[in-house]
Amino acid sequence: MFRKRAKRNTVRHEKLYLFDAGVFRALRPRGPLDNPHEIDGQALEGLVAQHLRAWASYSKGRSELFFWRTQAGTEVDFIVYGDHGLQAIEVKNAGRMQPADLRPLRTFREEYPEADVVLLHRGSERSRVDGVWCLPADDFLRNVLPDRGLLAWL
Repeated sequence: MFRKRAKRNTVRHEKLYLFDAGVFRALRPRGPLDNPHEIDGQALEGLVAQHLRAWASYSKGRSELFFWRTQAGTEVDFIVYGDHGLQAIEVKNAGRMQPADLRPLRTFREEYPEADVVLLHRGSERSRVDGVWCLPADDFLRNVLPDRGLLAWL
């Protein structure tokens, strides 16, 4: 949980990711009430977590991985904080960004204006909306390389 200089009340609980998105998909129970889109979204979020953890581990300097959630329920999937700066990353399992998808990142940026904010999606369009990078998840994952800032490739 990211709480540095927090003005808003945040929730105190941890998020759990399996070590591998494929293992998650294989082990996750499925039934008539499960939405395949939700399962795909959780798997994509887990894949991004894997890449961010590897990037932080193999990069020089120290960076830590957090998430951020207010008591009102606003949540950002990943906060990367350390020697490479402060980044807030939201993952959406959709082919296109929707204006409502930007709300958590805008809220985070109100609290931490120095943060780089990124929305990852399954589409192919790259854009910048109100200071938020909206990027294809596959482009981002291909360019997360050790010892290079997360957004240095843009």
